[in-house]
Amino acid sequence: MRNLLAVYRLLRFSLHVLHGLALIKLRFGGLDMPARQAHIKRWSGKMLAIFGVQLEVSGLAARPGAKLLVANHISWLDIAAVHAVIPEARFVSKADVKHWPVVGWLVDGVGTLFIERASKRDALRVVHQTAEALKAGDTVAVFPEGTTSAGPELLPFHGNLLQAAISTETPIQPLVLRWFEPGERFSSSARFIGDTTLVQSLWLVLTAKGLGVKVQVLQPMATVHADRRLLAEHVRDEIQQQLNRS
Repeated sequence: MRNLLAVYRLLRFSLHVLHGLALIKLRFGGLDMPARQAHIKRWSGKMLAIFGVQLEVSGLAARPGAKLLVANHISWLDIAAVHAVIPEARFVSKADVKHWPVVGWLVDGVGTLFIERASKRDALRVVHQTAEALKAGDTVAVFPEGTTSAGPELLPFHGNLLQAAISTETPIQPLVLRWFEPGERFSSSARFIGDTTLVQSLWLVLTAKGLGVKVQVLQPMATVHADRRLLAEHVRDEIQQQLNRS
């Protein structure tokens, strides 16, 4: 029965992805930003529903205007979870995601900024690009761990991309993501870590029962005259404290 459910979800997911590609290729060019964001919110929420994911939102409403969203990172579905709550977010993602089949086209189509994490020169380019986006009033989202973690314990936060918020005096708004499922406070099915391939991770999500994600929006933080390393540590501590309490 579980395999039959997974196949059914996979079929619906495939059709939904094609629908998303059609929206981006055929309709986005003629839509204003609020209309695009409405489509992103709906599409992301439906994607979670197709996988049977229960979305819980807590905390504050995201502040209006430019902001740098800073979140912990567990799953390739994190972007859909955030977009279902804050559809205006433009993510900074590692460059190889752009070359993933189909998924790369989708994330590129919604304004993602790509970074070659192994290249210091490229990291500097993305910091400048992020700063320009923030100056223009955009919301940019980053995963400062630089990769996915198991969930309960955060990896160190890298402060490079936070410099874009500091240099533009743009507030940071932390987000806490916690995936859960029956019997597991921190879901093992949602994790995308170690040697797990994207196909293996997809199958784990497709076969999961009772999978859910909680998105908690924390208080914005000022960045004026902040030290990026100390700020990264402070944001990490705030998110870790919330994970410990949740």
